[in-house]
Amino acid sequence: MENNTNKEFFFTKEGLEKIEEELEYLKSVARAEVAAKIKVALGYGDLSENAEYDHAKNEQAKLEEKIAKLENMIRNAVIIEEEKLDKDVIHVGSKVTVYEKESDDEDEYTIVGSAEADPLEGKISNESPIGNALLGKKVGDIVSIEVPDGIINYEVRAISI
Repeated sequence: MENNTNKEFFFTKEGLEKIEEELEYLKSVARAEVAAKIKVALGYGDLSENAEYDHAKNEQAKLEEKIAKLENMIRNAVIIEEEKLDKDVIHVGSKVTVYEKESDDEDEYTIVGSAEADPLEGKISNESPIGNALLGKKVGDIVSIEVPDGIINYEVRAISI
């Protein structure tokens, strides 16, 4: 298993705020909810055959693991300062328009850190095959990317922030 304790996590300012809000919710609301479930389950008596208690304790363990993960991400967060990015080169934080000649398709992606990735929103991770291949490229560059379906050839058409 990969050790992520010192791994940097790239965020836009909004993305980090979203993670901080989620952490605050988990610590204040979700912890209290799980504690209440455990208290109720304890009232059922014999813990050796108490499925509600086991379920609540498992839920608590998962919650604490998620809290620790988010705290680590925040501790190792690197904010993408968009105003300092070179707009001629693709970086984490860049919005990129690419053209695939084979399918005559034009797509727009925003390159984000893995914690913010949401492919349905067009936000792809800098660690994904496409995101990683696009990093450092300029308008006019042709990028060949190996994906599960084969190889995609993209032409970089535009870069913005």
